[in-house]
Amino acid sequence: MCIRDRIKLGRPEETPEFSDSSWASMLFCGGIGASILYWGLIEWAYYYQGPPFNLPGGSPDAIRWATTYGIFHWGPVAWAIYLVPAVPIAYFYYVRQTPILKVSQTLMPLLGEKLASSNWAKLLDVLFIFGMVGGGATTLGLASPLINEGLYNLFGLPRNTTMQIVVLLVTTMIFAYSAYQGLKGGIQKLSNINFYLAVAFLLFILIVGPTVFILNTGLEALGRSITEMPLMMTYIEPFKDFQEFGFEHTTFPQDWTVFYWAWWLVFAPTIGLFIAKISRGRTIRNMVLGSMFYGSLGCAMFMIILGNYGLYLQLTGTVDVVAVLNNESPTAAIFAILNSLPMSYVVISVFTFLAIIFTATTFDSISYILASVVQVEVDDEPHRWNRLFWAFTLCLLPAILMFLGDLQTLQTASIIAGAPLIVILCMMMMSVIKAARYDLAYQPDYGLKTIHIEELPDNAPWEVGETSESLEGSVMHQHEEWEQMREDTENAENAKNDD
Repeated sequence: MCIRDRIKLGRPEETPEFSDSSWASMLFCGGIGASILYWGLIEWAYYYQGPPFNLPGGSPDAIRWATTYGIFHWGPVAWAIYLVPAVPIAYFYYVRQTPILKVSQTLMPLLGEKLASSNWAKLLDVLFIFGMVGGGATTLGLASPLINEGLYNLFGLPRNTTMQIVVLLVTTMIFAYSAYQGLKGGIQKLSNINFYLAVAFLLFILIVGPTVFILNTGLEALGRSITEMPLMMTYIEPFKDFQEFGFEHTTFPQDWTVFYWAWWLVFAPTIGLFIAKISRGRTIRNMVLGSMFYGSLGCAMFMIILGNYGLYLQLTGTVDVVAVLNNESPTAAIFAILNSLPMSYVVISVFTFLAIIFTATTFDSISYILASVVQVEVDDEPHRWNRLFWAFTLCLLPAILMFLGDLQTLQTASIIAGAPLIVILCMMMMSVIKAARYDLAYQPDYGLKTIHIEELPDNAPWEVGETSESLEGSVMHQHEEWEQMREDTENAENAKNDD
């Protein structure tokens, strides 16, 4: 694996398509969306009153875990799940030069070319598309009330379904235009605006808020999330039904950790494909470590600064965030927190604009990837009409469900659809390992810092037709020569023993 992660995604002469800063902002803004604004401000309040490990709500230990669990849920595990499909897809698209961004193509080393091109394999592609559309449309529908609440606080606009659909349409037009412009012309620019505005927003709250409290609490929470990660990853409370033995009934792991992992799993095809698409010219190691580091760091900053500011208001009695959450709504609690800041009108304006841009950045990425997946071949970028079609398709589904009042149905269906993805993602991991092992053996040498897969066989073992012979001087050819020498030696010894 140490050898395989040095493989370069692209030709030897290619350099990374995007600078590190643009790449980091694109993968973070595209992979998270407005959800980090929502949960960054309010997630701690749920843990505060309903903590894990059967702790009493509002206790000192509950408060400590409330500062920690958000960092864990939005941390390395989430980004690792995103990367499971990203690595195989990037490998086949950039290394093996397969001009098709489809899951079925990455399974060819396991299934063989005939089965990977069959209608059964196409069902896997359809399942991935369903997960992308369902997960994306649900998140777009959930972001609309947050933006609508901001517009209500700013301009007194009504908080109703009609207004939320107007928000949907405006946001859709923004990300449709961005997706229409393509990766460099639209998505990269929108991501950069999003990233720098988000950094300015966080710095403002850090400076005007209780800076020392936020930093101290964040440092402690960050350390706890690292040292206690194995505990949080394996906490499932198997004895919750045996209350007669003193165990308390709790569904915390299922309501939060399991749900989050299922949610990341639903988004893994979309964000994994997007990470793969923007990583041309990087090594597999660079893509994996960079995604996990930048993604986890960005989410941690939101949880630490926004979450700990809200917690400070609760502990000092400045704003009873938990009471507003329970008696009114999560969005009301969010804007109660924001209204406590200096220049609150400006802050809410920036927050609302940021929510719109975050949502647009995520969904221009999703519509771009959906267009890439359904297109027969993608030489550079999918067709513009294809991108626009998926942009407005993503808007149509939540708009219909808003009228029906049944966004929860789509969310549940998307999560259920994520269950079979576990098996498919495992197959993708085994497939890319098999392909990389074979391709590495086809090279003359892989003792370099960065490995360039330059020579590819005309026919690999999993493709139709006779498998290509190994090149003279390649690692595979050397192994074949050594194997022949061993056979000759064994035959000579056997002949000698027979005599």
